[in-house]
Amino acid sequence: MGWFDRLRQGLEKTRALIRRSFSNISAEDLEELEIALLSADVGPKTTERLLEELKAKWKASPDEKLSSLLKSSITSLFPPPFNIIDRFLNGKWVILVIGVNGSGKTTTIGKLGKLLKDRGKSVIFVAGDTFRAAAIEQLEIWGERVGIPVIKHREGADPGAVAFDGLKSAKARNIDIVIVDTAGRLHTKYNLMEELKKVRRVIEREKEDYQLYTLLVIDATMGQNAINQARMFNEALMVDGIAVTKLDGTAKGGVVISIVSELKIPIVLVGVGEDIDDMQSFNSEEFVNALFWEMN
Repeated sequence: MGWFDRLRQGLEKTRALIRRSFSNISAEDLEELEIALLSADVGPKTTERLLEELKAKWKASPDEKLSSLLKSSITSLFPPPFNIIDRFLNGKWVILVIGVNGSGKTTTIGKLGKLLKDRGKSVIFVAGDTFRAAAIEQLEIWGERVGIPVIKHREGADPGAVAFDGLKSAKARNIDIVIVDTAGRLHTKYNLMEELKKVRRVIEREKEDYQLYTLLVIDATMGQNAINQARMFNEALMVDGIAVTKLDGTAKGGVVISIVSELKIPIVLVGVGEDIDDMQSFNSEEFVNALFWEMN
């Protein structure tokens, strides 16, 4: 199965909500569509914006199908498509991966590492989540699986010290990409945010010719809670891009639209399954086309 087919399949639950709403609506009465968008976790602000645009577009083009007009409005919310993997192929990078426990951080690190290694880049993982022995073990399992070395300390060690050693090792071995795992306790915990800021400061101080990219991983099944997480992490750490995981298991795929509309943070990676190749660089055109498959 090709990547677009996997994405389309992953969005089936979200697409079904929207498709059903089009069966009995008109431009004068969009209540069913409003309910569908909210149910898909597009969010109240973005839903209101889209419905207002839809009404205005229909007045200007009354012969157009409402689904086509909505598709156009959603497409316009996204920045022009770009491939984050291609970006990481140029120069050296430290990718600081953040997010709450259970969001799929470690899996994202493993899959991203494989994507980059397959493109010819040298990669190391840094086990910066020292609060859970299981987190270190999980990263080591992924390292063995994809053939990428892991820099680690003992459980309970200072995450900043692990990041320091990871960068030191990368510079000594002329590694292209350093991917740093971090602790993922609840985003409302002040100490966690301060700890992540410290890790970021260590990387900023030691990175030399490496560029720093802060990647937030969110679980699509969390819906609007994912928006709140993204907002909190962004305020603390200035998130550069977001990886959305578990898009295949939810009808809440509209959260992708909400994040881009409300927070203006680009979605750069998307995961639609458990297989090692089920994560790819996010392409907004593919996402919207998959969301509106067979509706036009």
